[in-house]
Amino acid sequence: MSDMTYRDAINLALKEEMRRDPNVVIFGEDVALYEGSFKVTRGLLSEFGEERVRDCPISENTIVGVAVGAAMGGLRPVPELMTVNFALLAMDQIVNHMAKVRYMFGGQTVLPMVIRMPGGGGSQLGAQHSQSLETYFMHCPGLRVAYPATPADAKGLLKTAIRDDNPVIFLEHEILYNSKGYVPDDPEFLVPFGKAAILREGSDVTIVGYGRMSILALQAAAELEKAGISCEVIDLRTLNPLDEESFISSAQRTGRAVIVEECWRTGGLGGDLASRISERCFDRLLAPVKRVSGLDVPMPYSRKIEKICIPQVNTIVQAVHDLYSEKY
Repeated sequence: MSDMTYRDAINLALKEEMRRDPNVVIFGEDVALYEGSFKVTRGLLSEFGEERVRDCPISENTIVGVAVGAAMGGLRPVPELMTVNFALLAMDQIVNHMAKVRYMFGGQTVLPMVIRMPGGGGSQLGAQHSQSLETYFMHCPGLRVAYPATPADAKGLLKTAIRDDNPVIFLEHEILYNSKGYVPDDPEFLVPFGKAAILREGSDVTIVGYGRMSILALQAAAELEKAGISCEVIDLRTLNPLDEESFISSAQRTGRAVIVEECWRTGGLGGDLASRISERCFDRLLAPVKRVSGLDVPMPYSRKIEKICIPQVNTIVQAVHDLYSEKY
């Protein structure tokens, strides 16, 4: 095990998979000479050369389209989009081609490609560069969606994604790049898709999160423990496939559930999860399912107002307290 950052864990996963499989190639804006906007691709050009690590023009639609063609031709491309916000320029390639090629060819071709995309708010990057668009992708059949919260999962999920024969959207939260944790050194360490992680066991409330929200949920659980409330924290890891049994069985046992998501509340993932819990746990719930979501507004630049728009530890703590204080 090695103690490393989320950023370095992703970098290590890329290196290991490129060493293992010569068909793995990387391209995108500033990924080669500049080594990535967030320095995730550091050292890849010097080790693997420009045949496998290439800078591209500023054209996200072209980057994804080239990756689709390369994957159909036998390569395993891992393109990087500078930010998930720029994926909006490539949605035709993502939704109409990347997600559907394997289905429309009747399974006669596979599409082993992974789009890495940093995203999320909290860095004062303004309304157009701070969005959480994960529900856009998980809404589309044919796409797998991974969103790691810890350095170990960042490595293990990305290696699984690269080896998968299906197209994968791999989301990375920009605030997590400097977070640290222990990561297995084993180059065969993989984290399976569709298997959530129980980050903390508890008996009173189930808190479900993913990405950075899982980390905030853990911090909230530590605060709530001081008030005598035992929280079970579940990190979904992958949004498609979704490990429904993980949070259903937990909610059935605790009788209370809080969903934490950074994306906008309207049409967000939390509504889907709350519906699944209500459908399968209705007679076991002691209170309605709570949702802690991002506010339905464009992200402001002001640090103070931006913080209000994104779930914080105190808002998660308050949501759990509300489950006990409100009368139903």
